[in-house]
Amino acid sequence: MPKRGYHHGNLRQALVEAALRLIEIKGPTGFTLSEAAKQAGVTPAAVYRHFEGREDLIAEAARQGFLMFADLMQHAYDKYQPSALAAFEATGRAYLAFARKHPGHYIAMFESGISANRTPELADAANRARGVLEQAAAELSQHIPAEKRPPASMFSAHIMAMSHGVVELFARNAPGTASPYAPEDLLETGIGVYLRGLGLIDPDD
Repeated sequence: MPKRGYHHGNLRQALVEAALRLIEIKGPTGFTLSEAAKQAGVTPAAVYRHFEGREDLIAEAARQGFLMFADLMQHAYDKYQPSALAAFEATGRAYLAFARKHPGHYIAMFESGISANRTPELADAANRARGVLEQAAAELSQHIPAEKRPPASMFSAHIMAMSHGVVELFARNAPGTASPYAPEDLLETGIGVYLRGLGLIDPDD
């Protein structure tokens, strides 16, 4: 079979791409550095020129994922401006879209057990991604009376938790977790219930 990943001398990135493929197939703890090296078409010893161990390799995959995630969320947010409500709802949909399109990155970011504070670079990328949703929440929550307004960080954390739950339970094809509803519909209606509770959208008739 042709060797994949190792192009133009960029071994570091080739190893990240190899790790992402292995994470999708085997999970973040189900592969070795030797397997990643084999996928990239190099010897195991070559890996240690770029990464001290598997966790460092996964952390780099997570860092790149958070940057991609932030870009996607920002694009969704900007696209639906100047409507704060539409922009906020778009960021929720972007969360689900990212998890579907980039499962290896998503697992590295949220399911690998790697702390977002493992390196300053990873922390910055994760904070940038969270900041987009928090910005959207802050803008939308300005329509709530100050005495009833939750902190934007809490508001955005609730939506992230709901989005993550829908991804984990219903968007990853886990055995025994089939839903009669599409994940997109579950997330949209869940966000709707939350926003109605805050008085940000009108109740159903």
